[in-house]
Amino acid sequence: MYETAKIKEKFVLIAVEKDGVDSEINLDELSLLVDTAGAEEVGRIIQKRDGVHPGHYLGKGKVEEVKAMVEAVGADAVVADDELTASQQKNLAKQLDVKVLDRTMVILDIFAGRAQTAEGKAQVELAQLKYSLSHLTGLGISLSRQAGAAAHGGVGNRGPGEKKLELDRRHIRSRIDQLNKELKELRENRALLRKKREKQGIPVVALVGYTNAGKSTLLNALTGAGVLAEDKLFATLDTTTRRLELPDGGMELLLTDTVGFINKLPHNLIQAFRATLEETRFADILLHVVDASSPQKEAQMETVYETLKGLDCLGKPIVTAFNKIDAIDFAVETLVDTAAVHVMPISAVQGTNIAELLQTVGEVVDSTRSKMTVLVPYSHGGLVSQIHATCKVFNVESREDGTYMEISATDEILLKAKEFLV
Repeated sequence: MYETAKIKEKFVLIAVEKDGVDSEINLDELSLLVDTAGAEEVGRIIQKRDGVHPGHYLGKGKVEEVKAMVEAVGADAVVADDELTASQQKNLAKQLDVKVLDRTMVILDIFAGRAQTAEGKAQVELAQLKYSLSHLTGLGISLSRQAGAAAHGGVGNRGPGEKKLELDRRHIRSRIDQLNKELKELRENRALLRKKREKQGIPVVALVGYTNAGKSTLLNALTGAGVLAEDKLFATLDTTTRRLELPDGGMELLLTDTVGFINKLPHNLIQAFRATLEETRFADILLHVVDASSPQKEAQMETVYETLKGLDCLGKPIVTAFNKIDAIDFAVETLVDTAAVHVMPISAVQGTNIAELLQTVGEVVDSTRSKMTVLVPYSHGGLVSQIHATCKVFNVESREDGTYMEISATDEILLKAKEFLV
């Protein structure tokens, strides 16, 4: 029995360099996205313009240059670094005679292949269908020109992509309505779980960061969650929450991993994942994971904060963990994040400074809480157990008339133990 290697689609990358942005950096990231999607870059062309051409994205002369490259390298597709309009996509596909995609389609394709839960799959499908609705004409042209490897799937055709030619606008809108109803139910269930969690008073720490910064690796290092962690963009997609008990006091935390951010994250995808991403709004603190070894770390941090701002998730303490310090050749003292209350250089893979990071997170959580001293009667043993589970306990004594405790209290405990204040 002979095994045949899967043939990778060959992509030519194109970009318009405008506003002084270094398009080479953006295309390097797009190349990683293409690789993650299962294709490979075989060439790239950048045109410096004041703005994209309204009809062809690139100027007509540059389109001819792209066509020559496509023929020379035998490319299966061309992918633009910006989101194309339906007319741009249609015109390029007609002139180049190959499939034409954009960054948004590649990202959606990756998400379609990575979603595992019912919610994740529904969110991705919703984003894809909304994209399809505004690009039906362009998609029709580009998908009709599939050949070879592309005819058996190919990048841009995962999930509902295979149905794009059969679905008319009415059917797409009907499916969008159905998905919105499903996601509304899931949001309501998530809200109930959140209320239950808040009632228990367990602090929540949300892991945020650029894709491939090492959030899942850190989650595994802290909790042993066993989450897939690969050196790939968007290696994990679905949200994971794990309990974590802090040392020195035994306070429990809920650590929630969120989908990684990326430059030019598609608007439809942000909207579809808003319910999941909004978990960060209800976190006590944000643990921002940054790839310290990335030459673009400052730009990546800016992208993360801009995305969080758009989700109205800022305005709470941030601890920044500069990850992968085992892969840098400069002093960790130069790693700075002015938006964070604390910065910690770590290596999630090697376990460097993980204990110190936990201690810092615990201290920041404590700073958001109120210090109080209580004497809880022995008849309220349940309250004592809840205090141990959800608060940091600095001192505890068994006295004649009850349990004496010095604690850092949640709002829930403040209300319940108010009558027992000392």
